[in-house]
Amino acid sequence: MFPIAEKFISINGEGKRAGELSVFVRFRGCNLRCSYCDTTWANTADCHADMMSVEDIVNYVNKSGIDNITLTGGEPLLQENIDILVESLMKSGHNVEIETNGSISIKNLSEKTYRPDFTIDYKLPSSDMESFMDTGNYAYLTENDVIKFVVGNVSDLDKAVEITEKFSLTEKCHVYISPVFSKINPAEIVEYMKLKNLNKVRLQLQLHKFIWNPDERGV
Repeated sequence: MFPIAEKFISINGEGKRAGELSVFVRFRGCNLRCSYCDTTWANTADCHADMMSVEDIVNYVNKSGIDNITLTGGEPLLQENIDILVESLMKSGHNVEIETNGSISIKNLSEKTYRPDFTIDYKLPSSDMESFMDTGNYAYLTENDVIKFVVGNVSDLDKAVEITEKFSLTEKCHVYISPVFSKINPAEIVEYMKLKNLNKVRLQLQLHKFIWNPDERGV
């Protein structure tokens, strides 16, 4: 059984399928406490959650008529048997993306026959969680995956470039830079990208925070 903090249909606000419809399944619980986290309410043990089986989740998704599924959190990779859920969803004909915070190995899931797409954060210094990053994950990246850097200042940008170059990320997967909402002007990121000639790196804004109230849930 999986603790589901919320489930809903919306557009993907970020990631490779930004702007496309997706079914979101948000799990309760996270092992990190990022300074800018916008889903802290879902991370605590006392957060209300509906306990759902693989069959429950697959049935909900199938009834939606939506192809894309986003497993998010919290931290989805903390969930025991997440591989069984992914396999069941993909066998039902869905595209499955897992949004993960970058601290937990994707090795097991990446080697499965039914492999999801991964959107993996690299937590930069302003998150206060950089020491937890598992860069061993970068050995399992494919062209279907995303490494996402959420930046709050220029020092974060410098570190994002350092990590991108050190691990040749643009040669392995999609690389996105996203601003911490209201902390850094996106125009400043563009100027930085121009200054550093950041080819194959994409600036991405969180669409849902511009369409709806930035604090609104279920969107």
